[in-house]
Amino acid sequence: MKLPAELKPADVVAIIDTREQLPFDLAPLGAVSGTLASGDYSVRGMEHLVAVERKSLPDLIACCGVERERFERELQRLLGYPTRCVIVEASWHELNAGGWRSQLPPQSAVGSVLSWIGQGIPFLFAGDRASAQHAAAKLLYSAARRRYREIRSLLAPVEEGAAA
Repeated sequence: MKLPAELKPADVVAIIDTREQLPFDLAPLGAVSGTLASGDYSVRGMEHLVAVERKSLPDLIACCGVERERFERELQRLLGYPTRCVIVEASWHELNAGGWRSQLPPQSAVGSVLSWIGQGIPFLFAGDRASAQHAAAKLLYSAARRRYREIRSLLAPVEEGAAA
């Protein structure tokens, strides 16, 4: 079996966790619902390699405060994934500015996020939901394409031998 030279976005199927309350539109990727051990999004067949967590700004603020213990357990699980990210539907400026309903001061939220980044969890402040959706789709596709290229390079000697 010869693999195509390149993986197209439409060839990639994203898994959206069944617990995700406001799922992203990940077009042009395909998408199916499924249960993920960690994160809100992954790639079919790569669930153990890719985990993307989505947060709105109010979700993130809760995770810095009242839901911190639960969220830190989630972040510990994310560390086991080679491709991992928390994508936030807000800007760094919005986090820094505060003004949310919580009593949590902006410097505490910023400090928490910087601490988690220092522990090896990438945070992407996408600015808004549309940009966050686009970033998640691109990240999932990029991870799938990288693995696809690795598989093709591993199979190249086998395919060359079969052609001889």
